[in-house]
Amino acid sequence: MQHALRNDPSGGTMDELRALNARFIHNFVTRDVAAHDALLHPDFINIWPTGQRWDRATYLKYWATAFDPDVVVYWDVRDELITVIGDVALVRSTNKHIRRRDGNEVTGMTMYTDTYLFENGVWKCIQAQLTAVAPEHYPADDTIVSVYIEGTLQPRAN
Repeated sequence: MQHALRNDPSGGTMDELRALNARFIHNFVTRDVAAHDALLHPDFINIWPTGQRWDRATYLKYWATAFDPDVVVYWDVRDELITVIGDVALVRSTNKHIRRRDGNEVTGMTMYTDTYLFENGVWKCIQAQLTAVAPEHYPADDTIVSVYIEGTLQPRAN
């Protein structure tokens, strides 16, 4: 039964992967290393926009202090695109961030692809890859999925 759900892009699998994406981001913003560790495959690897690769342990150590709500005053998730192919899911989105630096606010966007593998009845992230986005390719505001202001998730407008 799980296999049929995973291959039904309109069904529970897509909802499950959207929820995993939301948890992944929430874990980052709240620096919840234990909750994030639970999402990762034992063979997890992170690939930065520079091409640098981090193993799971290095990545989790970074995760503990990476988000500072006094520096990152705005963070959103937008342009979510999820593709499921058998036991592999590609979860892609873009984050817009506004960071305070030297008294100035600097805006940027980073696209990510999180690759999930379905094993033993659960999805685990086996790779996270980040890519810087040039301003001319910024996704529009109407694709926003969630917003954090100074580390606090904002209520969704209905």
